[in-house]
Amino acid sequence: MAKTKYVVVGVGGRSRFFYNALVSTYASTSELVAFCDINQKRMDYANKQIQTEYGAQPVNTYFYTEFDEMIKQEQPDVVIVTTIDRTHHHYITRAMELGCDVITEKPMTTDAKKCQQILDAINKTGRELRVTFNYRYAPHNTKIRELIMDDAIGDVTSVHFEWLLDINHGADYFRRWHRDKRNSGGLLVHKATHHFDLVNFWLGAAPVRVFAMGDLLFYGRENAENRGYNHFYYRSTGSPGAIGDPFALHMDKKENLRQMYLEAEEQDGYIRDQSVFGDGISIEDTMAVLVKYDNKAMLSYSLNAYLPWEGFRVAINGTKGRIQAIVGERTYINSGGEPDVEGTATKTEITVFPMFGEPYNAPVIASAGGHGGGDPKLLQDLFGVREEDRFNRAATHVDGAMSILTGIAANESIRKEIPININDLINWG
Repeated sequence: MAKTKYVVVGVGGRSRFFYNALVSTYASTSELVAFCDINQKRMDYANKQIQTEYGAQPVNTYFYTEFDEMIKQEQPDVVIVTTIDRTHHHYITRAMELGCDVITEKPMTTDAKKCQQILDAINKTGRELRVTFNYRYAPHNTKIRELIMDDAIGDVTSVHFEWLLDINHGADYFRRWHRDKRNSGGLLVHKATHHFDLVNFWLGAAPVRVFAMGDLLFYGRENAENRGYNHFYYRSTGSPGAIGDPFALHMDKKENLRQMYLEAEEQDGYIRDQSVFGDGISIEDTMAVLVKYDNKAMLSYSLNAYLPWEGFRVAINGTKGRIQAIVGERTYINSGGEPDVEGTATKTEITVFPMFGEPYNAPVIASAGGHGGGDPKLLQDLFGVREEDRFNRAATHVDGAMSILTGIAANESIRKEIPININDLINWG
């Protein structure tokens, strides 16, 4: 049986999750054949890592302008896209035009125009696109889906969903390229795509109408000045003003960050450790969203990126009762440690309140691995033998579009101060 051939475009922090799995757990059925990136040193680091940690042979490397040539030379079956968010659509659509299926890291893309380009490419080429929503596979999130599917609370009428990013993980979005909304779509697209997808997944519904508010209220220079903060510097590493600052990231003291970013700066100018209290931040850190779904359910959603603990709280109300869940997660800095512990669950409690019965705790079988135990299960679904799944956790381009369109509509709503209809943003063809 021939192995499935993969190439990875974009070899930043998240790409390790995929290429490490390909050369280790799934090496018997999968073949990693090439890396493509804007930075040669970063590709060299990726090759060094798979050699050192897994004894794998180095793969060919291609500069980002050589993408077409890579496809021609390597003839991959699947392209894995883990580039900066605003470029996802380019590599997804071009890979399909060149005859490849695609796996893309979330978010699928960052705005409605780029989303439309992806949908048009799929309709034209017939290629497959998978979006890597690992949170669907976390046991506690699957359990919520199971309870709703099995009619534990009847028809869902409303959801209150609060996601908390702490001052370690949350701050990291304000150091990196994500701080520029043109790159990431802001946290309502880049991060909340996970959360909006979970609601779509739990309810088996699609968003119809969105109203949102958001602002930058904690990070950024002006907010810091108003609080009397005085640790101002452009970047953390090597800056005397950053010494002792709990918001500073010293890349020279973290081996992965040093090799992947600090030593690669000269090639692309990317600064990974900018001050979270500097100028030039165009994303929000405080967001509130209202969503109406096609099954008439309503969502109230909150996302804050500077809180004392990491995780989420959700309450789901139905015609027969209520589900309440609280999940704590281990905080992390992307690429600052071992990827298999990023976002691991530290606490999971799911309580069902029947309308005419005693409350009970729903059992959840804990699972090891990042993102609440969802990462290993996602990898198995992507690269292993696909199995029957009554929960339908494998996310398609439709799922990817529905999640980002909620965030895109929220961004439009914040800008225009009006509700936004999802169907006004996209044409499914």
